[in-house]
Amino acid sequence: MLVWIIFIVTILTFMVIDLGIFNKEAHVISLREATAWTITWVFAALAFSGVIYLLYRNALVDNIDNLNPRSAVIKYITGYLIELSLSVDNIFIMAVIFSTFKIPMKYQHRILFWGILGAIVFRLLMILFGVMLIHKIDWIIYVFGAFLLFTAVNMYVRRDKESDVTKSPVYRLTKKMFPVTDSLKGQRFFIRYKGKIIITPLLVTLIVIEATDVLFAVDSVPAILAITSDPFLVFSSNILAILGLRSMYFFLSNMLDRFRNLKYSLIIILLYVGLKMILSHHIEFPEWLSLSFIVGAMLAGILSSLRSESGEQGAGSREQRIG
Repeated sequence: MLVWIIFIVTILTFMVIDLGIFNKEAHVISLREATAWTITWVFAALAFSGVIYLLYRNALVDNIDNLNPRSAVIKYITGYLIELSLSVDNIFIMAVIFSTFKIPMKYQHRILFWGILGAIVFRLLMILFGVMLIHKIDWIIYVFGAFLLFTAVNMYVRRDKESDVTKSPVYRLTKKMFPVTDSLKGQRFFIRYKGKIIITPLLVTLIVIEATDVLFAVDSVPAILAITSDPFLVFSSNILAILGLRSMYFFLSNMLDRFRNLKYSLIIILLYVGLKMILSHHIEFPEWLSLSFIVGAMLAGILSSLRSESGEQGAGSREQRIG
């Protein structure tokens, strides 16, 4: 329990420093700044694997799956990469939400900060609940696996369709329950007017993003449970992945079109972990296989995206020469 408390307090401390010092004043996150923070968070997450090794070697956490230190590290890294890859799809959705509500770049970091703080709470509850189900009900793993397969198929069917955020039940309910200002009021989430609390588009955007993250957690938590049901490994890999989501959003937001084939990588990863869950009682998947498959799928998506882009640019230049 002490390890959990130290981990959560450390994460919250880093977030307070982030908002209170580095991003106290609203500003546009430059590509250089986003790149630096993205590298920092990824390095911190991978370096944490050393902490995982020490924790499991010295039995400082409840090792309910009796993992040796090496297996714990591999499962942690695999889980982290799964969450990181699934976060890419979340970035696409966040870009649509910010565009829909016309939120300036300089205010987007504040929304993402509070959104991730809420996500930490929701993920912790869902992870503990999911782990409890897997250890109490053997057949629930088949339900999780089937759900991931359904999600992958649904993602493929809807891959080219853009969702209308303003038609979502969360947005409509928020508009019905609270009066909303027509324009932004700086960084403020709500204002007082004639004794009434009126929320701003910033808070509406935060609520929609929070609800969206809950939906993504319904996919991502079962996905990582396919790798391990160890609560600390699931939680730490999950949280460190979403902590890097803010900087990754600003890093990738201007390059989303360049990596459009990553959606297919996500679909393939979901299919793999779904099948792994369904077959887990019959076939033992080596830890290195899952890690290799996920890394390979992500690299394939990135390289094919870049290749498609260079092909389109080459075709465009040829058309210009012909013209």
